[in-house]
Amino acid sequence: MTTRAGFVALIGEPNAGKSTLLNRMVGAKVSIVTHKVQTTRARIRGVAMEGEAQIVFVDTPGLFQPRRRLDRAMVAAAWGGAADADIVVLMVEAHRGITEGVERILEGLTEIAKGRTVALAINKIDRVPAEKLLGLSEALNARFEFARTFMISAERGHGVADLRKWLAAELPEGPWLYPEDQIADLPMRMIAAEITREKLTLRLHQELPYQLTVETENWEERKDGSARIDQVIYVMRDGHKGIVLGKRGETVKAVGQAARAELEEFLDRKIHLFLQVKVRPNWLEEAERYSEMGLDFKDGN
Repeated sequence: MTTRAGFVALIGEPNAGKSTLLNRMVGAKVSIVTHKVQTTRARIRGVAMEGEAQIVFVDTPGLFQPRRRLDRAMVAAAWGGAADADIVVLMVEAHRGITEGVERILEGLTEIAKGRTVALAINKIDRVPAEKLLGLSEALNARFEFARTFMISAERGHGVADLRKWLAAELPEGPWLYPEDQIADLPMRMIAAEITREKLTLRLHQELPYQLTVETENWEERKDGSARIDQVIYVMRDGHKGIVLGKRGETVKAVGQAARAELEEFLDRKIHLFLQVKVRPNWLEEAERYSEMGLDFKDGN
């Protein structure tokens, strides 16, 4: 019995569907999926088993033009993830085609691709007619020599099984890298923080785009099998604290309930979740926050 194992990096513009695809492949909610751009902060890895192969996904933050220090660190992490991988999958949105962002990624690919297999996945195929898909596929393949092109809908699951089978067959032979029961090597504390952050993002939309971070400060296992999780939501200004709390604390309460429900489902046990909101004016510049998010502070300079 030959086992295979290796790393696959999903790259693409923000909102290209990388996290949705990762969740489809891995079958558990690992990378937060929201309709806001740039929400995947850490290089979360999900592990998918396909036959005798173990596919380890390096889910990179979307590649976009960096503006602030945090954004620059995210872009460095995305390319870093691609450079560490055996196979790179570039995801392009069918209805958006070759945007400026895709152009930039194609330019960078030539560097990254040396000695690696690079596949193309055209996502959201249900949004455009077939002839347009063929045109886009031809245009992209004319720009870069992709090993294979896949037409998929990560959200609906179309074409995902084919892509996963192909990835499994392309990985190098070797022992598995993770015990089978580990779906992500991200500590549970971080996943718990990401779930709360997702609920906040969905609840607040435009009001506080990225100026907030959630950290799991304490995780206490209880004798009855439940767990107590204490989290702090850090914001940059007093005014933001009021927005997160909401009238009579209603917003933070609703966020806490939604996060707790999802955590209980994810962990299959009872969770007691306690949220606090604190102001920390310069968190974007604090190195320790970066390392908690799996990013390298230096990359932001």
